[in-house]
Amino acid sequence: MEIILKENVKGLGYKNDIVTVKNGYGRNYLIPTGKAVIASESAKKVLAENLRQQAHKLEKIKNDALALAEKINALAAFTIAAKVDSNGNLYGSVNAAAISDELAKAGFEVEAKLIEMADAKTLGEHTATLRLHKEVEATVHFNVVAEEA
Repeated sequence: MEIILKENVKGLGYKNDIVTVKNGYGRNYLIPTGKAVIASESAKKVLAENLRQQAHKLEKIKNDALALAEKINALAAFTIAAKVDSNGNLYGSVNAAAISDELAKAGFEVEAKLIEMADAKTLGEHTATLRLHKEVEATVHFNVVAEEA
């Protein structure tokens, strides 16, 4: 029996795969639990159309991420002021949330969870990587300076 998987099934296949299974497995487990549907001709046509539309949407998302990455890479290094003690050591660190805030001030809305970096615990120049898409990343350079009292 041919079925179309509606979700990932371990050991069988991934969502939207057309697989062949034994009749009992398909009719008694996969279809009643909503993990699959029978692969009729009409269901195959619907699947093909959905995949075509989904590919178009994913391409648009990727192109938007590429455009944003180009704009972010063109940014000059920005400065972040942090509190320091008398020896020049930071109180705490500069993290992804601070980078996200600085990017928001520059007009770019990037979530902190998309920013990969080691927390900046020293004064000086640092770099953060932004994962805007699974295939697109941008680099941001920033300088940590002592905050004026």
